[in-house]
Amino acid sequence: MPTLPAPYAETLRYSPFLARLLESRPWLTERLAATLDLPIDREAMQTFLADPPGPLPFDADERLEAALRRLRTRVLAHVALRDLAGRADLDEVTGTMTTLAEVALETAHDHAFERLIERHGRPLSPSGWEQELLVVGMGKLGGRELNVSSDIDLVFLYPEDGDTAGPKILSNFEFFERLGRRIIHLLGAPTADGFVFRVDMRLRPHGDSGPLVCSFDMLEDYLLTQGREWERYAWIKGRVLRGERWQELESLVRPFVFRKYLDYGAIEAMRALHAQIRHEVMRQDRLDDVKLGPGGIREIEFIAQVHQLIRGGRDPALQIRPTRQVLRRLAERDILPAETAAALDEAYVFLRRVEHRLQYWEDAQTHRLPRDDTQRLLLAQAMGHPDWPSFERELRRHRERVAAESTHVFGQEARSTTVAVPVLSAAVDELEHCLQERGFARPQELARRIDAFRTSPRTRALTAADRNRLDALLPRAIDIAATHPKRDEVLERLLELFEAIGRRSAYLSLLQEYPQALRRVAELVGAARQAATYLTRHPILLDEILDERHLDEEPDWPTFAHELERLLDALEPDAERQMDLMREHHHAQAFRLLMRDLAGRLTVERLSDHLSALADTLLDLTLRYVWRKLRRRHTDTPRFAVIAYGKLGSKELGYVSDLDLVYLFDDPHPDALETYTRYAQRINTWLSTRTAAGILYEVDLRLRPDGEAGLPVTPLEGFHRYQREKAWTWEHQALTRARFCAGDPELGARFEAIRREILCLPRDPAKLREEVLAMRQKMRDAHPSRPGLFHLKHDPGGLIDVEFLVQYLVLAHAHEHPELTANTGNIALLRCAADLGLIDATLARQVADAYRELRRLQHRQRLDELPAVVPEGEAAALREPIIALWRQIFT
Repeated sequence: MPTLPAPYAETLRYSPFLARLLESRPWLTERLAATLDLPIDREAMQTFLADPPGPLPFDADERLEAALRRLRTRVLAHVALRDLAGRADLDEVTGTMTTLAEVALETAHDHAFERLIERHGRPLSPSGWEQELLVVGMGKLGGRELNVSSDIDLVFLYPEDGDTAGPKILSNFEFFERLGRRIIHLLGAPTADGFVFRVDMRLRPHGDSGPLVCSFDMLEDYLLTQGREWERYAWIKGRVLRGERWQELESLVRPFVFRKYLDYGAIEAMRALHAQIRHEVMRQDRLDDVKLGPGGIREIEFIAQVHQLIRGGRDPALQIRPTRQVLRRLAERDILPAETAAALDEAYVFLRRVEHRLQYWEDAQTHRLPRDDTQRLLLAQAMGHPDWPSFERELRRHRERVAAESTHVFGQEARSTTVAVPVLSAAVDELEHCLQERGFARPQELARRIDAFRTSPRTRALTAADRNRLDALLPRAIDIAATHPKRDEVLERLLELFEAIGRRSAYLSLLQEYPQALRRVAELVGAARQAATYLTRHPILLDEILDERHLDEEPDWPTFAHELERLLDALEPDAERQMDLMREHHHAQAFRLLMRDLAGRLTVERLSDHLSALADTLLDLTLRYVWRKLRRRHTDTPRFAVIAYGKLGSKELGYVSDLDLVYLFDDPHPDALETYTRYAQRINTWLSTRTAAGILYEVDLRLRPDGEAGLPVTPLEGFHRYQREKAWTWEHQALTRARFCAGDPELGARFEAIRREILCLPRDPAKLREEVLAMRQKMRDAHPSRPGLFHLKHDPGGLIDVEFLVQYLVLAHAHEHPELTANTGNIALLRCAADLGLIDATLARQVADAYRELRRLQHRQRLDELPAVVPEGEAAALREPIIALWRQIFT
């Protein structure tokens, strides 16, 4: 009689069940001995079913039941021995048990389906399309994480109602219900050979009180009208195990599970479920439960899945099922610290291995640690420990680490506040007194402002839960604002934010769940009005403030482009969602830069470089995705280039700058002009259309040849001819700041050659001086000075004067000094002109320093959304060198 190899035979002491199994089934040892050194796969399982061992019943149903149950015995024994001998890791164990369930389900389905259609014909839709049963695996089966003595959670669905084709006609509902019941019986009914899997159907719509099978329409109606938060959690793991129309089902369920916006309200729902389970565990004195007890398996799953619910709608890469893969993705995205994710993964593996050893003991669906000393010792040894105390120490370490993280995510934090009155219900005079006590300068005005907010139709229309959230947030907002030097402005800006997010429970939940978030918001809106405006317009960015690591991270634009492209590809062909996604990522990146800016981590020049790189990246992606969506196009690769002028051209972009663009093409195809005109129009629509996520950029095309009277696209040769023969001097001035920023690089290089050629044309200095001065005077007339004030941009000695000085120097001298055509920015070009002896070096340095400081002052004003105007005396010293250089050159 065959025996097991020594490493495996020695493990039988850890499983009395396994020892009895081998003793009672002589065929089992022989089969195991030949295959234990390798995992058992799907093909081996199917081969076993084709020729099962031992005598079999004559009846086909009973024969299949016996074969499936013997397969389960074969696979369980194989997995248990390999696991206990240290030859199989966790992924092999759970993957093999999942494959067993899939093979058993597929076999049972096919057998039962054939028997039913013999009697009733195939189920058809009213239009004649054959229907199918989609079997959805939930829970650990859906996640391919099945344990060794697990129930399987299933949901049965079919696409459309209708009837079978005969001979005995049934409705599709009756047909699939009978099919479902037959599958359950084939898998779960106990026989002399045991069972395959216990089947749990309670996760279907309406649970035990609902029908066994549902059509797609019924499921969709249920999820829309009655689906509860815990069902969103359950459906994260939902995976179609059988059925060709799985994509339709996934597209139906996905919007229910994953919200398009950040869903911090999920924390509340998960907390309630988490608390309910913990309460049950405590009530039943089940603290020794490694699955449901504190720091157990379920808490790790909850931590992973709550982050999926919060962010999965925005990040499809988080719409995955296996817990360990989710933890890795969360670490990759810095949603969980890498060390936390690693600790949770280590704990998960440890606890699942303990779970399996508890179940190997008697093939029981248990998660309770043993009380018997002998069994405790054997469990410890099966886990690689010499005794129970050493095992218990490691177990406690893992559970305490999990419990601490679980408390961090789900624990109720103290909501202390010194405001003694509930803001939503307090009388106006109480509010005024409260604000006065806290040092607000305009308590009466602010009290009326709060009263207007709380009595507005929008606030009155809130749900009771959201009003409770607001009632908790407002006192804290008053307390936090009271500690800020600009307390009145901060409170007003926080109220504006609350008005903007009032109907979005997720954002209220975020601020309630993370007290540090509200304090960080107050710091940001107090530092700059623009931050308040940005958050009010795009509250989805509230999530960004939770991670202060962004303050130290330099943007990696190639990586950003690659990741965004991956996400956009996953959304094909949904243009609307792609446009939203690009806007969301644009806003997030710009807001991260704003936070770094306000923290003093960026110079104005470095900020502009990053904002310009962001715009270049988004333009390049826009070109790619818009071209793909053109129905009529004569080539796969457009010969098309985007030329940036103005602030983007000189890489001096601000947070809300328009893009001055010119579109060029060079393509001899007869349809080229028509195709590229439509292409340009679609690009403008993609960039400038306001969607639910806002806009990307406003686009200005007036700098193209012939301005608004010209076509939106220009052939490269036509552009060249226009610049040589028709362009005004001011257009050549604009060309000094132009650059290729997206599209065909070869076309971009040819544009640059044309640009240099035009800038290097010899010019009459006197005529050039006259035309530059005429244009500058025209601009001054349009923006007259105001007494006692200095406009940083338009007044004499301001930013535009420096720009005109540099542009004149380039146009006047580039024919002798081509290095002046480099688009390196005004400061670098001033230095270059000085090095060439065209202007005084000391004065050039002073003008460059003044230009840098004027830009800083302009940026300061913009951050608080103030005009670019300062008291005349504040900028007097800065104007002096600029005016001096102006006089040297132009008089």
